[in-house]
Amino acid sequence: MSLQVVSAVSNSSLLQPGFSLLNFDGHVFFFGQKGWPKRSCPTGVFLLDTKQNELKMKPAFFSKDSCYLPPLRYPALCTLGGNAESDEYQYIIHGGKTPNNDLSDKIYIMSLVSKNSKKITFQCVEKDLAGDVPEARYGHTINVVHSRGKSMSVIFGGRAYTPLAQRTTEKWNSVIDCLPSVFLVDFEFGCCTSYILPELQDGLSFHVSVARNDTIYILGGHSLQNNTRSPSLYRLKVDLPLGSPAVTCTILPGGISVSSAIVTQTSDTEFVLVGGYQSDNQKRLVCNTIVLEDNKIEIVERASPDWTPDIKHCRRWFGGDMGKGSVLLGIPGANKQLISDANYFYILRCKGAEEDKEEELTAQTGSQTSTEDPGDSTPFEDSEEFCFNAEANSFDVDDTDTYNEDDEEDESETGYWITCSASCNIDINTWVPFYSTELNKPAMILCSSGAGHWVHAQCMDLSESMLLHLSEANVKYFCNEHVDLNKGLQTPKKVVHLKKQPMKPLRKKTTMKLTTPAKKSFLRRLFE
Repeated sequence: MSLQVVSAVSNSSLLQPGFSLLNFDGHVFFFGQKGWPKRSCPTGVFLLDTKQNELKMKPAFFSKDSCYLPPLRYPALCTLGGNAESDEYQYIIHGGKTPNNDLSDKIYIMSLVSKNSKKITFQCVEKDLAGDVPEARYGHTINVVHSRGKSMSVIFGGRAYTPLAQRTTEKWNSVIDCLPSVFLVDFEFGCCTSYILPELQDGLSFHVSVARNDTIYILGGHSLQNNTRSPSLYRLKVDLPLGSPAVTCTILPGGISVSSAIVTQTSDTEFVLVGGYQSDNQKRLVCNTIVLEDNKIEIVERASPDWTPDIKHCRRWFGGDMGKGSVLLGIPGANKQLISDANYFYILRCKGAEEDKEEELTAQTGSQTSTEDPGDSTPFEDSEEFCFNAEANSFDVDDTDTYNEDDEEDESETGYWITCSASCNIDINTWVPFYSTELNKPAMILCSSGAGHWVHAQCMDLSESMLLHLSEANVKYFCNEHVDLNKGLQTPKKVVHLKKQPMKPLRKKTTMKLTTPAKKSFLRRLFE
């Protein structure tokens, strides 16, 4: 096993705990960024290139007939093989958390449509399910089993929010273990069936699941109710006859008490278990080899890599399976870094150089991450996570543009979910697109009153044609609250003043001319 440092060239801040990795045609794709996607990559799916030990990200695209796929963190995902005539396969994505911390109960099928050196296009389809549909959750696993020529998906474990009827003000967003039910999902007919097995007593999340043919092995996991990591090893066997499916569970010895571990496949029957936690504040630095043969499983300890001091002494770590024996690991950066959410990344290769070659992977793997990021919850378990699925081959992106978040406008000050006016009715939890140009954020327009402020176009009752006109025309806009004030402050129109009539001249004062005798007589009378 070898450990190699990878320098993050573009936008490592998107790779936060809770992401997932997908492998299409030997190329690794990143999914599940923290926060809503921006215009540079509205799909939130990136090609992950590690050429020359540098981590670069290239935006991927969705076809026009795709549904909207939000950036889900901590989902369950696995591969769904194609037909016997094709080597192509798809990814099943179920559950997870949106950037608003809402839990998803939807299930998506994602497939690669086209790929060249300039553009990568995916198709994403939402599947409608009926019957015992699993509730919205995260931290669970999904696997595909094959029996008697049929295939079904199996969903197990996870966490969900406390039901509304049981919530209190102090613990409104608290989470609980989902019931330990096993769900069979038939994608051909779109129906779900749940099974309650007596061997599964406690809910589990962030466990490891490995599937081969008609059998799934469940290892480790964390229980919130008991605050324990299960040392049990469960074997689920699914039989798919012509009638109703049959599901049985057996408890096997030789389990490992671990949560949030990563599983990567190194051969047709061999897997490597890496990382995880053996207690709330202690990482598990031991690695194991898992061998599956028919109806038997063997777990043995194997030599661990030479962990760096940074990895040994950090409190948390996260990462995902890059496929074919490679794992992407991340640890928090030093506090002295200018970027608070910057992380250091490593690639762990579990196969020797002579074994590192293209080979068909026939078994399914699934592992889950711990829970939430450090700011979301108090328990240490809820701050670490691991994910799964993908491969570490490079993709030639030298002649293409890589994603750079610095090129984006700073939306932190604007805020799409502000209360823009007294009549604002935009709610982050209930909002749905109103205009055809909207995707995952409401359209906003700048009011030019004073220093300027942003308002929602929908709250201003703007028609779509008017909104497009204002965005294209070079004119000032004033919101409903300032349009009247603006009219009152406008410069008054020039008024033509009338000519003033000249004033009448004052009459001249009359003077009396007195002769000398008369003057003397007048003065004499005046002073007498």
